[in-house]
Amino acid sequence: MKNPTLLQFFHWYYPGEGKLWAEVAERAATLNDIGINMVWLPPAYKGSSGGYSVGYDVYDLFDLGEFDQKGSVATRYGDKTQLQAAIKTLQENKIAVLLDVVLNHKMGADEKERIQVNRVNEENRNEIDAEVIECEAWTRYTFPARAGKYSQFIWDHKCFSGVDHIENPDEDGIFKIINDYTGEGWNEQVDDELGNFDYLMGENIDFRNHAVTEELKYWARWVMRETGCNGFRLDAVKHIPAWFYKEWIEHVQEEAEQPLFIVAEYWSHEVDKLQDYIAQVDGKTMLFDAPLQMKFHQASKQGRDYDMSQIFTDTLVAADPFHAVTLVANHDTQPLQSLEAPVEPWFKPLAYALILLRENGVPSVFYPDLFGASYDDEGGDGEIYHIDMPIVAQLDDLIHARERFAHGVQTLWFDHPNCIAFSRSGTDEFPGCVVVLSNGDEGEKTMTLGDNYGGKKWRDYLGNREETLTTDDNGCATFTCNGGSVSVWVMEEAL
Repeated sequence: MKNPTLLQFFHWYYPGEGKLWAEVAERAATLNDIGINMVWLPPAYKGSSGGYSVGYDVYDLFDLGEFDQKGSVATRYGDKTQLQAAIKTLQENKIAVLLDVVLNHKMGADEKERIQVNRVNEENRNEIDAEVIECEAWTRYTFPARAGKYSQFIWDHKCFSGVDHIENPDEDGIFKIINDYTGEGWNEQVDDELGNFDYLMGENIDFRNHAVTEELKYWARWVMRETGCNGFRLDAVKHIPAWFYKEWIEHVQEEAEQPLFIVAEYWSHEVDKLQDYIAQVDGKTMLFDAPLQMKFHQASKQGRDYDMSQIFTDTLVAADPFHAVTLVANHDTQPLQSLEAPVEPWFKPLAYALILLRENGVPSVFYPDLFGASYDDEGGDGEIYHIDMPIVAQLDDLIHARERFAHGVQTLWFDHPNCIAFSRSGTDEFPGCVVVLSNGDEGEKTMTLGDNYGGKKWRDYLGNREETLTTDDNGCATFTCNGGSVSVWVMEEAL
């Protein structure tokens, strides 16, 4: 059984030239060679900005690059045929495929409707003004170009609980839609930030409408049939009632031919909130470890002043390793994005070693860290910035090391603020390793691995240290690393 290793195969600024699905197919064999066995693809359906859409401004879930809608047939990443071919090629290379699921909101409606709304205090969404406003809003989705193919469901204001723009009178803000189908107030079992964080953007889907939840279950069955995907990444679940996703996940798992791998994005740095959500959905999904990602960001900024022995304190992977997907970066934390918290380049090899070679959690690798990225965008100050995200040195070696050497019992030497280490004992089938890293000066750890490792020669798999170490009869040696670096020591006979 190979160690699970996930690759997020996109970033926010991936060029909008319809080439991603083709690149996925082209790289599939290479990914398998280095040890990637799961790929998370971006939202594959048509967004409100058509071929420019990154995919989170969802217009039509049933348009995977097949219909001439919003100015294009293909999505930003390619057309439906290319998507299906990419998925097939990945699976032929023994790589599972996760599709990105965005069920929080819709954008780009086809028609306006006359509706009634209440204004909402944006800083406390529980404060809903009593005044009833008669207005128009873009809340009706008929998908005329698709003309009822795959689904004849029409979305209208009864499917939504809120909007951020009204007309006649024209006004922007947050508005609670008044209708008899969904009840008063917002959904419960959502994050309590801003009082109630049900509303995020666009036309906010209301899961209290039974017709809506049944349509979203039907869509899941449809997309599994159309693509043959192996799992899902669930977007923005802190804004969606937990009871819905518990029900939805149970449904898709029952319908799937094989168990699906599912990970959800609940972006909070409070471990208690993540654990509460896991409990609310009966542990049916994994979550990204946002607290650990923030610690990597902070550690990379503070350098030797950061206490590395505490790097996993108050993280999801420490509290609940069986539900944690660990990461160094994603499309929201990359520079100039909404949750910007980039990890400095010097620290990325250390961070990746900590998620790839330890036994806890399922690690997620970010596309620019493996392949590089370069882009320009406007910062919060209105200035345009050029961003280069270089390939992380030796990342492919670390992924390969996970496949070859990250096996067996784990022992930690987290006993120093700058230099920490851990070992993997190996198994009857696979060898283990010793990992040493420092955020300060050159580091060393004297470690006794046991009689089984007596008289063994060890080399740094990454080549950062050139010497050969030899353990004594008790399997003891002093393992080293360079300053601000990491070394992965493996037995010479295993190379």
